[in-house]
Amino acid sequence: MRSSQSIWLLMIVLTLSTYFIGEQSYNGVMVVLFLLLTAMIKGGLIIREFMELKDVSLLWKVIMYGWLGTICFAIAITYMISI
Repeated sequence: MRSSQSIWLLMIVLTLSTYFIGEQSYNGVMVVLFLLLTAMIKGGLIIREFMELKDVSLLWKVIMYGWLGTICFAIAITYMISI
């Protein structure tokens, strides 16, 4: 199986896992952290493989992964404050 097919399959599995968590109405800190981790993994795969930024300069990697991490961190903090 080619690399892009494996990545695509992993992203489908991660998407389905978050869907089923939502359908079961699970909640709590661990669920939110799992969902954010899943989003970070998927975002990282998109940045690296599908946007083809694996061979760009360090600056672009810091910008893209930094943005992803900042957004997920902000969502986590906002959730923690709201509980």
